[in-house]
Amino acid sequence: MNQGTTSKMTNFRWSICVLLFFATTVNYLDRQVLSLTWKDYMQPEFHWDNNDYGNITALFSIFYAVSMLFAGKFIDWMDTKKGFLWAIFIWSIGAVLHAFCGIATSGILTGNWFVGFETAKEHIGTVQNISRVINVSVTLFIFARFVLAIGEAGNFPGAIKATAEYFPKKDRALATSIFNAGATVGALAAPLSIPFIAKAFGWEMAFIIIGALGFVWMGFWIFYYKKPEVHPKVNTEELNYIQQDLEDAPEKLNEEGEDVGKKFTLAQSFKYRQTWAFAFGKFMTDGVWWFYLFWTPAYLSSVYGMDSTQSALPLFVLYVITLLSIIGGWLPKVFVEKFGMNPYAGRMRAMLIFAFFPLLALFAQSGGKISYWIPVLIIGIAGAAHQAWSANIFSTVGDMFPKKAIATITGIGGMAGGIGSFLINKSSGKLFDFAHKNWTTVDGVPLLQKFPQFNTERIPDNFFSQLKESGAVISDGINTGYMIIFSVCAVAYLIAWFVMKALVPKYKVITD
Repeated sequence: MNQGTTSKMTNFRWSICVLLFFATTVNYLDRQVLSLTWKDYMQPEFHWDNNDYGNITALFSIFYAVSMLFAGKFIDWMDTKKGFLWAIFIWSIGAVLHAFCGIATSGILTGNWFVGFETAKEHIGTVQNISRVINVSVTLFIFARFVLAIGEAGNFPGAIKATAEYFPKKDRALATSIFNAGATVGALAAPLSIPFIAKAFGWEMAFIIIGALGFVWMGFWIFYYKKPEVHPKVNTEELNYIQQDLEDAPEKLNEEGEDVGKKFTLAQSFKYRQTWAFAFGKFMTDGVWWFYLFWTPAYLSSVYGMDSTQSALPLFVLYVITLLSIIGGWLPKVFVEKFGMNPYAGRMRAMLIFAFFPLLALFAQSGGKISYWIPVLIIGIAGAAHQAWSANIFSTVGDMFPKKAIATITGIGGMAGGIGSFLINKSSGKLFDFAHKNWTTVDGVPLLQKFPQFNTERIPDNFFSQLKESGAVISDGINTGYMIIFSVCAVAYLIAWFVMKALVPKYKVITD
């Protein structure tokens, strides 16, 4: 049992929130290494184009989606502490695996396996069959992303479950917005660290150093986390506060505080409109965040010619703006405490407000003609709106489902979000390469009319830079491609909100 009977309530629950914040930070750092290195390192070394990168990110999304379905169930089965440990262990292994894809490519293509990173590059450079280099390297990175996705899928089901265990309903959106800010901080720290690590030590060491952070976090989690009912740092007053609105029968706990009662099945989950509302909201909006996360560095490179170190400041500013998402946890609490709304109604009101801010993305590409800072600021505001939305949509699960079902339902929503992310990443890569090839003009003449060989051939990596050096005037069609995707991102949240509201118009708790 927990100890302490003093009248002053302890606040240990916020320490758990801090741990979840750092786990999410590491999660997003690991996820960002590839997006911040592929243009400068993988593209020249492995000859990737936008479609190759889009395939890798899209498949990561679908691996993540399928894994989320089982990760939530796995964490409900293993319980929070053990499930989270397994998740971060697996994703840290996956993060480090990326570093050895170059050596593996060298081994497969040239038979030279036991070499260093630089020697592997030299061997790859001797391979004449560029298509084989592309296919082998992309396949190996896909495998590394597969392992990363399996592990990373456990982060949000585990974090949402831990939040429901340590916070009453009225505080869950705030706690979620705090730990969810780790996504922004991870994305914020990434451009300030990863490009410079890669430049100083090689892109491989960026994956290894960032990947190792997860193993450090595991040590803190092992010795720090227990259920509040049995944690010695949670006194009676704090436990009473945490459990002020228990929505179902008390959990059956063993001596370690693990739930050993009847579980909530996957089949049972799909019976409820609440599940479908949450899943649709994630399907429509998760892909928007992942598009901004995975493609903004490439956007700054393709449209504005920045390398990974030059884009560090704009990306830093972008993610600083995204930290405004902390309002996402505060606003519904105001609606609940000041206006007497139930938690679900308060969250839905807040989510409607946040759904209007992404509409600014409609002006991102046109504003970029004035300065690249305009799309950077707009993407930052849209990202902040997404994270505020995300904190609340996650909290609706704890509002409407018993604790034993939270990770499972979160996993189902994560799967839907992953499918949405797959669609937007895959279509983006395809669209950008198509637009770059078919909608680009050189001195006012369509590219394929001026250079008809590219109807069947791949455009060389340095072709456009050579054209610019020769004085040619190039209007790149990829700008139109980005405008199309920005428009899709802009309207996704309002569509999601109206469908969610239609499925669950009023607050209703699931008690089965």
